[in-house]
Amino acid sequence: MATMSALQSSFTSLSISSDSSFLGQRLLSPISLSVTSPVKPTENPCLVFAKLKRWERKKCKPNSLPILHKMHVKFGDTVKVISGRDKGKIGEVTKIFTHNSTIVIKDVNLKTKHMKSREEGEPGQIVKIEAPIHSSNVMLYSKDKDVVSRVGHKVLDDGQKVRYLIKTGELLDTIEKWKQLKEAKEKETTQVAVASAS
Repeated sequence: MATMSALQSSFTSLSISSDSSFLGQRLLSPISLSVTSPVKPTENPCLVFAKLKRWERKKCKPNSLPILHKMHVKFGDTVKVISGRDKGKIGEVTKIFTHNSTIVIKDVNLKTKHMKSREEGEPGQIVKIEAPIHSSNVMLYSKDKDVVSRVGHKVLDDGQKVRYLIKTGELLDTIEKWKQLKEAKEKETTQVAVASAS
């Protein structure tokens, strides 16, 4: 207790004035301890912004799942690449990732992947795989008119909402086309099952 009272007395004996020195240097301005002028808080106290990680910048729902984006292309559409290394190539959409708006196009944006051997004695191999490309880098393509176009939406007389190419007026979502896509997908899955079984 004696040390506490000695410290308190030493602090009260200190007085800061304009002519007093601090570590051998004079203070630049006298310090006013009055409370008459309140200090206004600054709106932006810190101008340095932390650089966020890629997964932190993604907007998420309350359940922490990423927000799914609507895209102008769907599975089975014929598209033309309008920018990037594969500019001008035409292909069919084989896979869609809605959480980051990317698509996989058949025989476009091929990357080489070095595969290790899975079993002993089996050699490793270099495989070409189709990497995803952003959906904003492609436009829908008409095979009949050989032209790229933006997509439009309209409601038919029977109340069905369909997509169409604005330049040509060609319908994209027809029942016949979806039946063809479904049959092609079923054929592909049966071929893969047969190949894996043998």
